[in-house]
Amino acid sequence: MKGRTVVLIGGGSGIGFEVARRVVEAGGHVVLGGRTPEKLAAAAESLGDAEWRIVDTGDQESLAAFFAPLSRVDHLFTTAATYRTGPMRELSDEDAESPFTSKFWGQYHAVKHAAPKLDPGGSVVLMAGAASVRPPGPAPAYVACNAAIEGLGRGLAVELAPVRVNVVSPGTIDGNLWSQRPEAVREAAFGQYRRDTLLHRVGTEADVAQAVFFLFTNEFMTGSTVYPDGGYGLR
Repeated sequence: MKGRTVVLIGGGSGIGFEVARRVVEAGGHVVLGGRTPEKLAAAAESLGDAEWRIVDTGDQESLAAFFAPLSRVDHLFTTAATYRTGPMRELSDEDAESPFTSKFWGQYHAVKHAAPKLDPGGSVVLMAGAASVRPPGPAPAYVACNAAIEGLGRGLAVELAPVRVNVVSPGTIDGNLWSQRPEAVREAAFGQYRRDTLLHRVGTEADVAQAVFFLFTNEFMTGSTVYPDGGYGLR
């Protein structure tokens, strides 16, 4: 990672921040992106070799302005997304579309604007989810979105080669996202996930960050999807 520039949109907290910490520890420089300046500034200060700027993945002008000052991007990982999940018969069309609007198209457009800056020896890691292979409940649009991101990774690997493009598809992770939900909801989901996995535990942000770092640094891996899900997809 020495001398490498790693862009982490959504890197001010959660999995993105954990990846940033590993990159800096390995000698890399990180550029954090997101919509909350206070969070980004605090994250950058704690990391050391880091800078930050505001970006909204739902706004292509914002993405263009974010990447414009960068002369080179060695690795890109985007976790920023806001969406709702639920049954087809209960969600509004707008809510049902939200995983695609934010998680799929947000990452697609981030890669599109980063592409001219990507170093040929670098990589992109997309964020999907293990729901792609095993639906956790009635949430068909969300399941389809994660499967589509895995397909997007394969398609981009072909188009952007020799830049490598891979996908990480985590299971349920005890971290920043779930900490914002009511305790009763969180514990019920965690209990069910423990029963549903081979390893009988929920994941950690460090589990996912380790997988992302591996995909950054393995120079013979592209078009692949890695599942840090505790064996959830096998049960």
